[in-house]
Amino acid sequence: MSATPLHSVTPVDVIRNTLEDTLKLQRAAYFAHPYPSFDERRTDLLKLKAFIRDNRDAIVDAISADYGNRSRHETLFAEIFSVVDGVDHTLKHLKKWMKPQRRGVDLKNFLGASNRIIPQPLGIVGAIVPWNFPINLAFSGLIATFAAGNRSMVKMSENSRRLAQLLIEKCPSYFPRDKLAFFDETGGVGIEFSKLKFDHLLFTGSGVTGRAVMAAAAPNLCPVTLELGGKSPAIICEDYPLRKAAERLLFVKYFNAGQICTTVDHVYIPAGKVSEFTAMAKGIVAERYPRLDTPDYTSMIDERSFNRVVAALEEAQARGATLVQLVPGAAWDAITRKIAPHIVLNAPADCALRTREIFGPVLPVIAYNAIEEPIQAINDGPRPLALYPFSNDKALVHRLLHHVMSGGVSVNDGLFHVGQHDLPFGGVGDSGMGHYHGHEGFVTFSKMRPVFYQAPFSAIKFMWPPYGKFATKYLDFLTK
Repeated sequence: MSATPLHSVTPVDVIRNTLEDTLKLQRAAYFAHPYPSFDERRTDLLKLKAFIRDNRDAIVDAISADYGNRSRHETLFAEIFSVVDGVDHTLKHLKKWMKPQRRGVDLKNFLGASNRIIPQPLGIVGAIVPWNFPINLAFSGLIATFAAGNRSMVKMSENSRRLAQLLIEKCPSYFPRDKLAFFDETGGVGIEFSKLKFDHLLFTGSGVTGRAVMAAAAPNLCPVTLELGGKSPAIICEDYPLRKAAERLLFVKYFNAGQICTTVDHVYIPAGKVSEFTAMAKGIVAERYPRLDTPDYTSMIDERSFNRVVAALEEAQARGATLVQLVPGAAWDAITRKIAPHIVLNAPADCALRTREIFGPVLPVIAYNAIEEPIQAINDGPRPLALYPFSNDKALVHRLLHHVMSGGVSVNDGLFHVGQHDLPFGGVGDSGMGHYHGHEGFVTFSKMRPVFYQAPFSAIKFMWPPYGKFATKYLDFLTK
């Protein structure tokens, strides 16, 4: 058989071969050592923590360069701290998570037997990571993956090129390739990555891409955890202090320039309070971001995202909406890709701001007269990734929790349920499937393997055929 001519080897072939070779390497290492001890897992987790701390400033700079400008403080808070704290939380609980669980036995038939659930590593976990919180989303998955005793391949976003190069360059000093490997998106990598026969695949990103990833994984029957986006609403109820609600949700909304899958996409406000809320927002946001070019305010990730949000603002305005700019000066700057924080009033129900996930620093305000209105409106659309009710009325909060389905909830704030290490994170319906973070992450990336231990003497022997009078009487007793 003749060798394949060099000119027939395409870039896609090179990508595919590199990915498959890495998977084979990790698979062989897994089979050679399928159950890492607690001490080995602890070492891996501490290496993740050391990597983040040792390379902290380089990570901050790389992410900011990828964005054009990303607030240093936002990166330290949402990326660096979250990973370090996540490792600490996992190490505190990991021994307990790893212990086999006792389960009950049917004493009628299995007297003397015992049942256990034994958490065992799945093997190789693939992760496809978006650009908006690349360290947080890559390493929070790795914390759960390594806690469960697995190995991992991680594909970074095409918008995280500088960070990806940093990870690819520095990672081998902490982990061998048969334990952890990062990959840059150079074109076509994501497609080939999704086709690999992983033992589990974690994807975070848009619903459109999520469907493609799930379809690519399906031929391998590879289980997937999909963390998607959506239009997560806030509801300010009549009883809640308006200024407190404004201060909290406006911080969440304009953090990372609104480029967060769990941010407040839009807010429902009692009709009589819309003007007051708008006036408050002007003062609150201008104090936080006195000008558009402040380094505390983050750029849109790329030109396409910038143009999409600007076009959505212009469309809403052309159709009669009122744009309320919350920072003095220019409304946006194409050079720095910064868009001033905006509130939008009276946006048409079928405009882009109301129908598509905004993923930018724009907050549509929707007036309502009765609480049934936001409940109905939310339930008429795709299930959101998060719900943010603001109310001190326990009965009303209970009603909203039980009548509006969402992936997660923060009551009287936005976003921060995601930062609780002992709460699972995940969507529902159009906003995703599966959970990770904390114990649920350990469970997701483990096979919670049921094991039955038969007793030395088994009464089942009396049920062996040929079936006689005893079997007949015994089954009559069990089934009457």
